[in-house]
Amino acid sequence: MSRFLLAATFVIISSIHVVAAPLKVSFLYVGSIDDLGWTYQHEQGRLALEVEFGDQIETSYVEQVSEGDEAEVVLTDLAMSGAGLIFTTSYSFMDATHKLAAKFPDVKFEHATGVKQTANISTYAARFYEGRAVAGHIAGKMTKSNVIGYIASYPIPEVIRGINSAYIHARRANPNVRFVITWLFTWFDPEKEAEAATKLIDEGADVLLQHTDSTAAVAVAEEMGVFAIGQSSDMKEFGPTSHLTAIIDNWSPYYVRRTQAVLDGNWSSSDTWHGIKDGMIEIGDFSDQVPRAVKAEAKILSDSIASGVHHPFTGPINRQDGSTWLAEGQSANDVELLQMDFFVEGLEGIIPN
Repeated sequence: MSRFLLAATFVIISSIHVVAAPLKVSFLYVGSIDDLGWTYQHEQGRLALEVEFGDQIETSYVEQVSEGDEAEVVLTDLAMSGAGLIFTTSYSFMDATHKLAAKFPDVKFEHATGVKQTANISTYAARFYEGRAVAGHIAGKMTKSNVIGYIASYPIPEVIRGINSAYIHARRANPNVRFVITWLFTWFDPEKEAEAATKLIDEGADVLLQHTDSTAAVAVAEEMGVFAIGQSSDMKEFGPTSHLTAIIDNWSPYYVRRTQAVLDGNWSSSDTWHGIKDGMIEIGDFSDQVPRAVKAEAKILSDSIASGVHHPFTGPINRQDGSTWLAEGQSANDVELLQMDFFVEGLEGIIPN
């Protein structure tokens, strides 16, 4: 072969560049991206990835997926289509996530509010109870009837923690307050949430808190002339006069960080539980209905939680039956919080099975 042909061949070979295929990042949603609540906030995280990484990644999502067989089918499709990183954004997807992770060991899974990790499953959650402490304080200050209605989803530690945290801080703000709790056994059902809100208001509640995902309770509060505090997202659009503030879940920084780890080749299984300090939990803008003094108190409480000066579960705190849980000055550790399966003293009703 002549020197000319050798040189030409070298030029052709050297000019070929291997372009890496974009990382496929997929999201599994339990609700609708338009719910203006839980799923909406996760969708904002997905959109943040597209802005951050551009053509380095290719994102997709499947919304309104039920637990069990449907979740397994959808996750199988996503893994088979080449997804390298999958975020399963509901506690109810735990079994499906673990089954699929075992079948696809090269796929990285991130399970929101999960409690079990494997080599290719990370878990992440927000310290929602920190935001609920602030919400409880505001509710305690704003109620006139001294009755606060709480719409609860499932009787799992995450939800029980939130109820206890809100109640403890509502009682500290207003010793006369009482909580009326209704359990829906669903994360997202606007019709059931609206019915529950109406029932709680009929029972005397003039402030509504919720651990469900739709804006229905805020809308009912607006219609019936009481107050409400939004969940996961800012919901003031649905309650211009009823919406006092919201506990906002900000997933975007976490999603960016974990996707970057996959792109860099240094992703590893981990467990993340962040709160106000790390920006995963935010307190939304306050309504003009909230007095200036209450806004200031809420800000001080939020800042003290972020700085570590105040832990929302600091004794003396008793269990519902009057037995001691935390002594004076003692704070609950994470294991105790993650296993919480009881109401604190003063709360009415029982935790259903």
